[in-house]
Amino acid sequence: MHTCDLCACAMRVTMCNHGSSLKRNMCPHPGVYAGMCMRCGQEMDDEFGVAFGYIHKKLRLASDEISRLRDKDLKNLLRDRKLYLILDLDHTLLHSARLLDITVEEGYLHNQTDALPDNLKSSLFRVEWMQMMTKLRPFVHSFLKEASNLFEMYIYTMGERPYALEMAKLLDPGDNYFSSRIIAQGDCTQRNQKGLDVVLGRESAVLVLDDTEAVWGKHKDNLILMERYHFFASSCKQFGLNCKSLSQLKSDESETEGALPTVLKILQRIHRLFFDEALEDNLEDRDVRQVNLSQMAECTLSFLIKALVLKTVRKEILKDCKVVFSRVFPTNFPAEQHTLWKMAEQLGATCSTELDPSVTHVVSTDAGTEKSRWAVCENKYLVHPRWIEASKYTWQKQPEENYLVHAKNK
Repeated sequence: MHTCDLCACAMRVTMCNHGSSLKRNMCPHPGVYAGMCMRCGQEMDDEFGVAFGYIHKKLRLASDEISRLRDKDLKNLLRDRKLYLILDLDHTLLHSARLLDITVEEGYLHNQTDALPDNLKSSLFRVEWMQMMTKLRPFVHSFLKEASNLFEMYIYTMGERPYALEMAKLLDPGDNYFSSRIIAQGDCTQRNQKGLDVVLGRESAVLVLDDTEAVWGKHKDNLILMERYHFFASSCKQFGLNCKSLSQLKSDESETEGALPTVLKILQRIHRLFFDEALEDNLEDRDVRQVNLSQMAECTLSFLIKALVLKTVRKEILKDCKVVFSRVFPTNFPAEQHTLWKMAEQLGATCSTELDPSVTHVVSTDAGTEKSRWAVCENKYLVHPRWIEASKYTWQKQPEENYLVHAKNK
């Protein structure tokens, strides 16, 4: 793969002078290793290009070379009927906690014997040298095995590299899935932000799984937002959740219906639709994020119907719902700019500020508002905002009966 090619190039840096400064000036300087151009040997500025230290230490690549490598690798990947998948670690594939933060109620986790529940024996790890305990998310090994048939996978974490490498060993002990494609905090080009600029994959073929949307400021259209995995109590405290963690409850997500098996079905569907042989356009022109509007005039009806990419698949979730919000947004706040309004529209719902017979759902936390009372009188659904959030995380419309808002007893 391309990462091996780059490593080889980095080790073969030309140390000799090719005869003239003119020749050096004509060199396009595709990449730099240890401060020297890999082609002509000229000394280069430390800030040249983009750093790809996770592939090879001290490797930097020019933008033209990055584009060339992305185009080349995409051709190879599409020939193998694969796309790219970027995977976050914490709260997405696993959950880690410092040993110091393990509560008394979670003390049973320290007992690494047969006394542990069966579901923990093969998924709970004590990493002594880091003074941490890590719990793998249920179904994660099956998820990686299945996903590897469809995607070239990267790990991308805001954690430090030693932590990322240690977690990769737990997830991929046979080194079958990630190779050198492990991106850590030190590889990011922007502080507190993740970006596809350090990924050697064309953005139109990249999907991202992460529990935090804010870190993907420039690439939210590539993101599939994961429900956070809160196994240890310290996580609930960190995120201000007033509830017991899975470890405190001596419970866990479902191995068959949890977050990872659910999102695997979504990934399989997107992959299947991307490679739909009935479509008449070139594979390299397709985009997992959205339909290319500039091409729509030339698209066949078949393409418009079947080219369901990430954004389109998401819009099917609440496509038959018309939603009105009641006392959910701050006073004088533009409704269309609120996160919940945008989320509902992303899921395919029609949002409105006015009531009419076509409204199907009123979203509120208070059954006593005028719009809430209207919903009850008109036999419409009166649901809590969590109904929208749950539908987003599970990628399917959730039963309204589980999120109904009832009048408080006086």
